[in-house]
Amino acid sequence: MTTTPVQHAAPRARTRRARLPWQRVPIWALMLLACVLSVVPFYLMFVWASHPSAEVFTFPPHLWFGDAFARNWQGLMQVTDGQAPRQFWNSLYIALISTLTTLFFCSLAGYAFAMYDFRGKGALFAFILGTMLIPPLVMDIPSFLVMNNVLHWVGQPRALWVPGMANAFGIFLMRQYVSSALPRELIEAARMDGATEFGIYRQVVLPLIRPILATLGVVTFVGAWNNFKGALIMKLSEPDTMTLPLSLRRLGGGATNVNVDWGAIMMLVVITVIPLLIVFLFASRQVISGLTSGAVKD
Repeated sequence: MTTTPVQHAAPRARTRRARLPWQRVPIWALMLLACVLSVVPFYLMFVWASHPSAEVFTFPPHLWFGDAFARNWQGLMQVTDGQAPRQFWNSLYIALISTLTTLFFCSLAGYAFAMYDFRGKGALFAFILGTMLIPPLVMDIPSFLVMNNVLHWVGQPRALWVPGMANAFGIFLMRQYVSSALPRELIEAARMDGATEFGIYRQVVLPLIRPILATLGVVTFVGAWNNFKGALIMKLSEPDTMTLPLSLRRLGGGATNVNVDWGAIMMLVVITVIPLLIVFLFASRQVISGLTSGAVKD
């Protein structure tokens, strides 16, 4: 009578677990500590947003939720003159448009640099990489002058998302991923089947580069959502154009202001952080896949 492999599957699994070396315990402890240190600030942020303003900085700090969510929301609406939902929409609009346009144009350019041969390709790509060496602070004044004197876009949300639609980092990232993930034979086979060039990009390329699209999308969304300096320079300070980072700075009132409604501020911080958490939770698997692509050699 022969023994089936199924009968020995469980003992082998128990043996592997029993052979776990004790040397890994410090590594797991450090990882657990890092996770706790990462999660605790977010947890305390939500907890303090549920307590009155006078109790936000009490010692010892509150470690469980209170019942002041509604009160802090009313305080937030009061200090923002009812503009908090509008500010949320302004930030969401800028972040979404920035993400979608960046993904579209950078993926197109990266695909072209990776799969097409044309005159001046190397020099143009080298020029694009060279722009990454310019410190962003150096471009603040020229960007403002162009937006103010040439395009007359100062005070409008498009002054934030139009300049970054085809940025050098996104093009470089897409070009490197397409070069390593897409074989030229696949593109040639699609052409032989009668697919158009844009049809190849839409039906063949995009499905295969979803991990790097998610990675670039998360990076772009977070950068656009947290863009305080750009919104400040482009004067998005009117009630109908103000974004959440500017609103948070205005509500803080400076380090010497003691008459701050910290409950309302913590509520606004929660509103600001929630979209970032949602985006990362939904795209985390694709982001990890995009970041680790090519790390393991077949």
